[in-house]
Amino acid sequence: MTNFPITPDTVTATWLSDVLGFTVKGFKVIRFAEGTGILSMVTRVQLVTAPNNPQSIIAKFPSPDISTRAITDTYGMYAREVMFYQSIADKVELRTPRCLYTALDPENNNFIMLLEDLGHLAVGDHVSGCTLTEAKYVLSALARLHAGTWQASEFPDLISHNNPNQVAGQVNAFQVGWPKVNKLYPELIPESAQIAGEKMPGAVARLVEEMCQEPICISHGDARLDNIFFDGDECVFVDMQSVATSAPEHDVSYFITQSVPSAVRQEEDLVAFYHSELTSLGIDYDLARCRTRYRVSALYLMCFAVSIAGELDLQNERGEALGRVVLGNAMRALDDIDAFDLLR
Repeated sequence: MTNFPITPDTVTATWLSDVLGFTVKGFKVIRFAEGTGILSMVTRVQLVTAPNNPQSIIAKFPSPDISTRAITDTYGMYAREVMFYQSIADKVELRTPRCLYTALDPENNNFIMLLEDLGHLAVGDHVSGCTLTEAKYVLSALARLHAGTWQASEFPDLISHNNPNQVAGQVNAFQVGWPKVNKLYPELIPESAQIAGEKMPGAVARLVEEMCQEPICISHGDARLDNIFFDGDECVFVDMQSVATSAPEHDVSYFITQSVPSAVRQEEDLVAFYHSELTSLGIDYDLARCRTRYRVSALYLMCFAVSIAGELDLQNERGEALGRVVLGNAMRALDDIDAFDLLR
């Protein structure tokens, strides 16, 4: 039986006081705008408490949407994020919001998470994109995570991205989304990509298998601008629900091909920049191997772009804009590196 609140309405000042370790006399829950916390309910909780305590925190709850819960349960996403904060966060070189409390009911995957409020920092915007300098901040931060967890031997309980649910889910997502994006955004899909409709479903398992061969590390799994806050030249990453072991190029290709605007991506060789950051941290890794895995990873992760662009609520203005940006960025980037040739 779940013994913690799983909706904002069931939170009490007494419970907050107990788990936070300081007196909370009252509170107000503020829900974020549509598009925030797609897979869970994310709220800001303003606290009535002593001045030396946090005046607000972020509270995450299970999504109330049945179809969303089916997705999060299939991939174990709530359990992954809880495990990250309970067992991994303090062992890796990745800045994340401080976790003040978290709990999971393994019988039904209900969870709650109370996090440091990062509202004072600038948050990335996937639709607006980023500058070259910001892109480098992100890649430097990812290099530190990857270098510090190289081979990921300290984390035997962390699931590999190469698992049956992941492969089957992405095959299905692509098959559902591909006809939709071709209808909605035909101008964004280059001629070279047309082969994907026929070949991609059968190639997903092979691509994931190749991507997840050694060496592996811990991958954030959803390293996109909407999940990154900027604090000067430092990055703070949120939403650890997709954390897994995978290739370092998983995060790198996902970020470069889908979050970085094409014009910015063409300013500098960002794969070489990432590789230089990684090897400067003592990792012996061949640049040619990095480029090969980047291309494989980028092609596989197109499934994510197709799913996002094909499934977002197009009645939501930002949802439509995000779908267009993600798909457009991905298609241009894949075309530039001849990634669709891997399907031939």
